[in-house]
Order: sequence, then C-alpha cells, then structure tokens
Amino acid sequence: MARARKSTSANPAAGGFKKLLLAAALLIAIIFAVQGGEYGTRDLMKQKTRRAKLLATNDSLQHIVDTLKRYKRRLETDAALQERIAREEFGLVRGNKEMLYRFADPAALPDSSPGKR
Repeated sequence: MARARKSTSANPAAGGFKKLLLAAALLIAIIFAVQGGEYGTRDLMKQKTRRAKLLATNDSLQHIVDTLKRYKRRLETDAALQERIAREEFGLVRGNKEMLYRFADPAALPDSSPGKR
C-alpha cells in the first residue's frame, strides 16, 4: 500500500497568522518599552515642562527677594527714605516749622446731629 505523503504546508494560512501574531507582539513590546512603565515618555515630557515652569517661577521669586533685600538695606541706611516714609505713612512733621492739617470726611465722623444732643 502506498502511503499518502503528508504535506508540511497543509495550511498555509497558519504560517501567515503566526507571523502576524509575532509582529503584533513585537509592536506591543516596543510600545510598552517607549510608553509603559512608571515613567513613560509622556510622563517624562510632562516632568520636563513642569521643571521649566518651576525654574521660571523660582527665578521670578528670587528677583523679588533680591529687590526686597535692597529695599530693606536702603530703609535701614537712607535717612531721606526714612523721612519720606515717616511723613507719608505716619503723618510726622519736622519740629515747630511745619504744621499738619488733616481733613476728615464728614460721613466718616460719628453721628453728631443736633437732634441727639
């Protein structure tokens, strides 16, 4: 009896499916390598943007601190600045040569109508 020869490529679609499955698995592995994990590419880009914003904010705040330090130093040493602040903020006058007048708004005064006396 003659034996029927069994072909190794009896189902050619099975080989194409295996290649497609292998390519899909490889593609998924590459995508996970780039995007997956605790710090994926997107997370690293967000962190880089956030770091740039924080550095800009830090520089701005450092500028404000430096300005305030210079102002404090001037306030401690500059007599003209001290006098100007004393006059503007506290209404101080210089000796007997000056007189301070304050004009009050009548609406701000306590009620002094003639009927309540």
